[in-house]
Amino acid sequence: MIAFLGAAAAAWPLAARGQQSTKVARIGFLGLAPASAWVNRLEALRTGLRDLGWVEGKNIVIEFRWAEKVDQLPELTAELVRMNVDVIFALSSTYVEVARHATQTIPIVFATHADPVGLGHVASLARPGGNITGLSMLLTELAGKELEILKEAVTHATRIGVLWNPTTPSHPQALKAVEAAGEKLGVELRAVPIRTVEDFDGAFATMTRERVGAFLDLAGPLSYSQRVPLAELALKHRLPGMFGLKENVEAGGLMSYSADTVDLVRRSAAYIDKILKGVKPADLPVEQASKYELVINLKTANALGVEIPYMLLALAHEVIE
Repeated sequence: MIAFLGAAAAAWPLAARGQQSTKVARIGFLGLAPASAWVNRLEALRTGLRDLGWVEGKNIVIEFRWAEKVDQLPELTAELVRMNVDVIFALSSTYVEVARHATQTIPIVFATHADPVGLGHVASLARPGGNITGLSMLLTELAGKELEILKEAVTHATRIGVLWNPTTPSHPQALKAVEAAGEKLGVELRAVPIRTVEDFDGAFATMTRERVGAFLDLAGPLSYSQRVPLAELALKHRLPGMFGLKENVEAGGLMSYSADTVDLVRRSAAYIDKILKGVKPADLPVEQASKYELVINLKTANALGVEIPYMLLALAHEVIE
């Protein structure tokens, strides 16, 4: 009995050490500051992970890297690669483009990619190949539809501005789709580039000077993270705007037509879960958004003097009053 107890006592520290050595998975997260702008998406990611048994501080750690400007992303991504994180969560094409240049081995998961095949980030939706996979919001296809809805809402607009970001890889393709839609609608477009928040004032001054009747903002990290000043400038210059994300309308923008990005981020947790359990990204097909929403801010419409047609209001998934 004494020998048995002695052996057991010796085994207990070994068992405890074995439990303590259980690996904690590390997820690298790339974002564009400020971090406070991403609260709903961060909560969606954490909720999705918790539902699958991954809890911060218990069996996962999320390594956040926030860039003040896009050109800071390569160095921040390099930090995550040097740390040898298990997965890099690169929300959209802007982050994926940087991450894929930094590593061909660490898995990369995206949640709101605009056009993963068109940009060559995956070989195909069914067979991504390589180390990148996730979910797509199909911005290239949505952009033309957004212009159509904007024209229905602001019928008098014959010249429409298009805010786009040259640092967002998906925007050149989306801009082409908007131009094709503009030709069919018979509207004149004015493409105005914005690379940083410092470009906002000049962009709206340009659109005002060129007498555009409304504008379309292509969805991207910059317009998402800086949605409050963007909405304020639209009101200041009395320009009705169509946005690619619901959050821009909640911040005071006129309207949006987009995928449910919060749902996409939550669902992306399933990709992280499978990869952490040993599945290769190349074997995980890219999923497309299944929920699309038209959101209209009537308070903003009234402030701008825009009368939204009844049919659009009836089609809207949400009307903010």
